[in-house]
Amino acid sequence: MPKLDRDGVGIHYEIHGTTGPVLLLSHGYSSTARMWDGQIAALKDRYRVIVWDMRGHGETDYPTDQSRYSEALTVGDMKALVDLAGAGKAIIAGLSLGGYMSLAFTASHPERVRALMLFDTGPGFKKDEARAKWNETARQRAATLEAKGLAALNSSDEVKLTRHRDASGLARAALGMLAQDNDRVIQSLDKVAVPTLVLVGANDTNFLAATDYMAAKIKGATKVVIPDAGHAANLHQPELFNKAVEAFLATLPAA
Repeated sequence: MPKLDRDGVGIHYEIHGTTGPVLLLSHGYSSTARMWDGQIAALKDRYRVIVWDMRGHGETDYPTDQSRYSEALTVGDMKALVDLAGAGKAIIAGLSLGGYMSLAFTASHPERVRALMLFDTGPGFKKDEARAKWNETARQRAATLEAKGLAALNSSDEVKLTRHRDASGLARAALGMLAQDNDRVIQSLDKVAVPTLVLVGANDTNFLAATDYMAAKIKGATKVVIPDAGHAANLHQPELFNKAVEAFLATLPAA
């Protein structure tokens, strides 16, 4: 399997399909590229679909230096993958942490984004107290992973189908990538100037309010709620999920 060398960190990636616009799909925390297999199958004939494993996840390297895990480095990894595909602009999409990083990418490189798709995710927090509470949860998750290893992972659908070599990278990713330093991303929502799909599973109660907020703040955003689906809407209702994604992509102007 190929790896992209990012200053000594090997990033696992796959490119499926040979024609059409580039679509970068980023997974949720403690999941991997494998959560997107159903979308790869549905889209690879018309799009060049890039999937990848974030730092500390799956087949990507697990650096031992905590400083090698951050939002900025993750955004840099995403840009390098789009560059590797030779795309001036790409459709940027992700679920949960992958959705947050897709917003961070858009805030950093708006000129590289053709469209944005945000699945079961949130934009971070404006209030310092709320961010501190989130970060404490991330720290606790890291500590539990360090103490119990991979046994500490939950049994959610997007996590069950993944393989990690050990829990060390996930613990560092919790501290460096899941935790948030500031309100940059949530403050960028009203500056998003590309077609945007905001999608959530109807049963994903932790992200319903965030979905409404993003759909209201992002000008012209399309909001979709998938019935009988939880946090991994693409796995719980793959046909409805793919239908919503393809309907949105069909509205984009030709490249």
